Amino acid sequence: MENLKTPLEMLYHWEQTTPDKIFMLQPFEGAWKKFTWKEAALEIRKMAAVLQSFNLPPKSRIGLVSKNCAHWMMADLAIMMAGYESIPVYPNVNAETLNYVLQHSDAKLLLVGKLDDWNFMKAGVPDGVQCISFPWYGAKQNGFQYWEELVKDTKPLQGFPNNNLDDVMTIIYTSGTTGKPKGVVHSYRNFAWATTMGKTFVGLKDGEERLLSYLPLSHIAERMLIEMAGVYTNSEIWFAESLDLFAKNLAEAQPTIFLGVPRIWTKFQMGVLGKLSQRKLNVLLSIPIVKNIIRNKIKTGLGLSKCRHAVTGSAPISTSLINWWAKLGVEIEEVYSMTENCAISHFNRKPDFKLGTVGKPMPGVEMKFSDSAEILIQVPCNMQGYYREPGLTAAALKDGWLHTGDRGALDADGFLKITGRVKEIFKTDKGKYISPAPIEMKILKNQLVEQICVVGSSLPQPIGLIVLSLDAKANDKNYLQESLSKTLHEINLELEKHERIQKLIVMKEEWTIENGLLTPTMKIKRNPIEDKYQLHYESWYNQKEDIVFES
Repeated sequence: MENLKTPLEMLYHWEQTTPDKIFMLQPFEGAWKKFTWKEAALEIRKMAAVLQSFNLPPKSRIGLVSKNCAHWMMADLAIMMAGYESIPVYPNVNAETLNYVLQHSDAKLLLVGKLDDWNFMKAGVPDGVQCISFPWYGAKQNGFQYWEELVKDTKPLQGFPNNNLDDVMTIIYTSGTTGKPKGVVHSYRNFAWATTMGKTFVGLKDGEERLLSYLPLSHIAERMLIEMAGVYTNSEIWFAESLDLFAKNLAEAQPTIFLGVPRIWTKFQMGVLGKLSQRKLNVLLSIPIVKNIIRNKIKTGLGLSKCRHAVTGSAPISTSLINWWAKLGVEIEEVYSMTENCAISHFNRKPDFKLGTVGKPMPGVEMKFSDSAEILIQVPCNMQGYYREPGLTAAALKDGWLHTGDRGALDADGFLKITGRVKEIFKTDKGKYISPAPIEMKILKNQLVEQICVVGSSLPQPIGLIVLSLDAKANDKNYLQESLSKTLHEINLELEKHERIQKLIVMKEEWTIENGLLTPTMKIKRNPIEDKYQLHYESWYNQKEDIVFES
């Protein structure tokens, strides 16, 4: 792909050609603060000059920790313009993880923005790392320098500073389901190639898209689909103000593209069914004249009336959930990708769509399997490697092929199915291997179940540890037991004898980011879950009931 443009080149283009067009809309205290391209570029140029005033060595690394907001993106572009490398950090990590990422990356500065609990994190800032606080939402802290004060009397950086395509743009620390976060190194070329190809493949239209940013911008998917897509297509980017106001913000934004992890689609579904029973919904959707009215009312209420692409990824989604949304006219398109390949791999979208798969390779993507059925990906935007981890890099990038850690299989039509994780396969005490992911997907069809982890390396048969949804917990215990028992019986009929789940264990405690059992991207952390509960496996297994409630 020739003539690739860096994000800064695109910023300069829109700054010159559409200076008064709205670029970002930030909700604050009940109103939307709007930034045109001209206004945003001026703020970016001023902050770039501020960053250069610290006289850091070229290509120094600068940390960025904040929930999504307009200043997150302006900070990221200012770091690029100043000639430095960004280190985005999830806004919900603990102090230990923040400290690890900043120390490992040797970050020289930290931009601190919109956070729920800075006191929970601040002890993680290494000695000697200076902090700059965002306006409006920024953490006000003694010793911090404030963005608005720094830029007030600063002359904006002039001209059109640019980055070499082969320079490092960012180091993205993965959320780490099993161990310490790894720093994925990406160049400007990777981001430029991935965004340019993705824009054409998905069919994004310059100046016409509306995007809502609410998933962490420190994650590759949000960074690509919101920040990069916005910058490369002259889109309007709206931000969600808070969890409490998310539904209101989404309804106001009415985005043309919406990315939701499976858990979000499930919560939306529960919200719809909380107002309209499934039985009544089925009746209304069966009446031709009423069907479209109901569909449009639900989609408009959710904020999806203008949505051309409803996308999901990051974790497996059940086919039953996709089918449920399709009946409402929302065609969920599943993406399979990783931080390591800049979110470019497979896309299950119409007309080339098959339920139960993650689709076919995107343009420029080559795929093959190892002898152990591991998915290997070769694409021009594969990472440079893991920062300061030559051994891990060599293991992940062999002969130019990214070893994803996922196991998969192709069907007769060339669609990819994910069958599990290479390292998550465990062996029962009968010597039989179990791949938990496909079994977990079957259990998640029961809408009472919010989270599931199939375990059993020391047991004759596997068991399922489950966390109930908030709505499910309001139900009578007998109802829960009956529903879960029915699910258990039905899925065991579909499984091989050695895979059959002996029991479902209902956990008292929810698995969260705060208690270390979920990653910042809402994936379960198998090793910590096993560490926490393994001592109880045998006693749970030996109980008479097939549904055991943790006491």
